Amino acid sequence: MKPNILLIYTGGTIGMVKDFETGALKPFNFDQLLERIPELHLLDCKINTYSFENPIDSSDMNPTHWKSITQVIQENYETYDGFVVLHGSDTMAYSSSALSFMLKNLSKPVIFTGSQLPIGDLRTDAKENLITAIQIAALQDKQNQPVIQEVGLYFEYKLYRGNRCTKISAEHFNAFTSPNLPHLAESGVHLKIENHLLLPKNKLPLEIVEELDTRVFVLKIFPGINPEILKNILEMPNLRGIVLETFGSGNAPTEPWFLDTLENAIKRGVKVVNVTQCWGGSVDMGKYETGTTLQKIGVVSGHDITTEAAITKLMVLLPQNLSNIEFQQAFETAVCGELTIE
Repeated sequence: MKPNILLIYTGGTIGMVKDFETGALKPFNFDQLLERIPELHLLDCKINTYSFENPIDSSDMNPTHWKSITQVIQENYETYDGFVVLHGSDTMAYSSSALSFMLKNLSKPVIFTGSQLPIGDLRTDAKENLITAIQIAALQDKQNQPVIQEVGLYFEYKLYRGNRCTKISAEHFNAFTSPNLPHLAESGVHLKIENHLLLPKNKLPLEIVEELDTRVFVLKIFPGINPEILKNILEMPNLRGIVLETFGSGNAPTEPWFLDTLENAIKRGVKVVNVTQCWGGSVDMGKYETGTTLQKIGVVSGHDITTEAAITKLMVLLPQNLSNIEFQQAFETAVCGELTIE
């Protein structure tokens, strides 16, 4: 039996074609996918498509759309062996991170991909990304079980864990990287899978996380941050959680006004997670005095998690109304490979 793959088009550059008379971009008709990309006939799988009625520019992507994607996957979970989500690249790392937390006990591949150039462009990267993403989603072992059983992101010859990557370029085809975890697979002459990096296979039934709390904020620390503005942000009445992007290995100012403002917010129930604003590396709040001080007032370490994964994990955990200790334990526990604690 050939694997059944469902292609879910949400929007983005990959789903556009150029009108060669006007030069304008217009949405691609995915019902004609096999006609426009005959190479797909060479893949040893069956492909069906599902398109959002109104394609979404990835800049407009939000948690409501994440729920729509998970709903499509849930409704078709028993029918298909794998899923490929076509998505705009700008917010793809946020969406792939979110779905990794929203699709609990996932035992099938959900592979995000997109492109920097439209599918009809002469130099497009869309065809390779699409073809290989489908091929990865269709991979099965000798027991006819999916090789990949997690949310991944495929772009420019590499498959990354969906909650471990970030976009680093607006113009290069190699637009994504995974700073703290090697890629899971690489496409060359052969498709090489790094099996030792894959998540353990799961036999539990799929569960969907439907409730997300979006009353969160990403706050990047910088020299000269204004006390009044910081105070106004942290005292917003509906604020529930903060991802604090700090310096280096988790360091922040030690001035009393800064620490007092942060501590008061934590005492009011605001959950604060510390992630590094560096391109790679991990938070270690015990390394320097500045980080230790944050730890003492109740800031939670994000270890080596990305900002994209941190903010989406925060949205998932907040509705559970956990105590500070429970929240710390939950956030610092890797549920789908999103962080490493050394």
